[in-house]
Amino acid sequence: MLIFAIMKRFQILLLPIILLAFSCSSGGSDSPDNPEVPDDPQTPVVPENPGQCIDAPIIIGLEASPVLGSSGSIRVYDSSDKLVDEINLADLSGVTIREDDGQMIPSAQITNATLFTSTMDAIKSGNRWRIIHYTPLRIKEKALEIKLHNSVLDFDKEYYLTMDKDVIKGHPGISKGDFTFKTKTKPASSSELKVNYKGTADFCTIQGAISYAGTLGKDAAVVITIASGIYNETPFIRDKNNLTLRGEDKPSCIISYANNESYETGSGGSTTAKPTIGAKINASGGRGVILVESCDNLVLENLTLRNTFGSEKGQAEVIYFNSGYKMTIGNCALHSLQDTFLCKGSVWVHNSLIEGHCDFIWGYPKACLFEDCEIRAAAAGYIVQARVQNASDKGFVFLNCRLTAKSGVKDGSMYLARSAGQSEVYDNVTFINCYMSPVIASAGWYTNPSPNPASPTATSGWKEYGSKDASGAALTGHNSKGKYLTADEAKAFSSKESVLGW
Repeated sequence: MLIFAIMKRFQILLLPIILLAFSCSSGGSDSPDNPEVPDDPQTPVVPENPGQCIDAPIIIGLEASPVLGSSGSIRVYDSSDKLVDEINLADLSGVTIREDDGQMIPSAQITNATLFTSTMDAIKSGNRWRIIHYTPLRIKEKALEIKLHNSVLDFDKEYYLTMDKDVIKGHPGISKGDFTFKTKTKPASSSELKVNYKGTADFCTIQGAISYAGTLGKDAAVVITIASGIYNETPFIRDKNNLTLRGEDKPSCIISYANNESYETGSGGSTTAKPTIGAKINASGGRGVILVESCDNLVLENLTLRNTFGSEKGQAEVIYFNSGYKMTIGNCALHSLQDTFLCKGSVWVHNSLIEGHCDFIWGYPKACLFEDCEIRAAAAGYIVQARVQNASDKGFVFLNCRLTAKSGVKDGSMYLARSAGQSEVYDNVTFINCYMSPVIASAGWYTNPSPNPASPTATSGWKEYGSKDASGAALTGHNSKGKYLTADEAKAFSSKESVLGW
């Protein structure tokens, strides 16, 4: 679905993902990293909803692989000449470009006191912003991909782009009037939104759909259907209830980004005001991939979620569910290493994979149930670190789960849990009818520091019932810091209703 136009000096091909071709067309394969380019752009097909996604990247095709300069700007204006976005090449001095994927990584850790630059994004959801590092420019063979900042474009409007001659070495730049484009109208449905990175849906990015869903009413039920592909994003969901993110297919519908404590400090938070260039950001958006705040009845289905920072060292969540309400994760895969999944509230995770190696399931939940899940060790470490607020709260419960390990992980190198060593929180962790592979240490629980309570009861502390080894035989030799429940005591942890109450 294409729109074709001739504008001044350049031949412009407006794809759902924009391609600006100079003296040659840019080839590419049909993959998330290589947007589809037609073989014959001279015979366009007009789409039902002309225009481009408001969140589509701009791709400039060139005769040779571009070399970025160190000065100059790319700017986008609306039809009234109002500047709506700018990417300043001078800001690249504060980032390092990863060789394997072209992602821009902060050269210094981003903290609350860091000054906002054009290599950071202010992601809007509800009435707040998550400040996060991002990659505004990528070299892709003989093309430059330009990713504008979040929420800078509006529906059904005309814009033009300019580029200083110093942005790409040896390139003359782009002047006013050489490159104009129009965005799509608003989605027809207010209850179901569609995302496809190719531009054939309502949005090209997941965040574009999330940000728009927040404008449809806090409690309005909205389903976002995501086409298969790799989405390099750091989604932020705030003050939006009854939202479902549903992938077409779990293995091929991937949300992936490299983030880490060394890149951006803390588990993450949002700010009430979007910072201006050069001002302090005031709130780090955190080291995770997905940040959720103050949402109820959030559902994630059929998705693979990866934090791809690529080292065993450093905290790097895939999801931080910072909400006292409900969330459901079904038929998903969560991959990281340390601190993969952090949660509060009431959470049901079922038929899913959670992979990591150090406290990779942790947090402050009232009740978080993992049912029929695979809990996979990626290296030696500890599965759970609980910081439950009340002694009577269920905390983390694993029901009918399989505790496994990646190939090469040493037997006996993974513990069921370790304590934060804080007397004001409780180590409430329970395993019911779980298969435990040889990766689980014979002692079961890691005892330094000692958990709270040090002597577990039927309702508080470290507990298990019906644990089985690889042959299906009962496991009974774990240390005394954990309690073996009776059949009657285990009933309180043996169903979704008994654990979560819903």
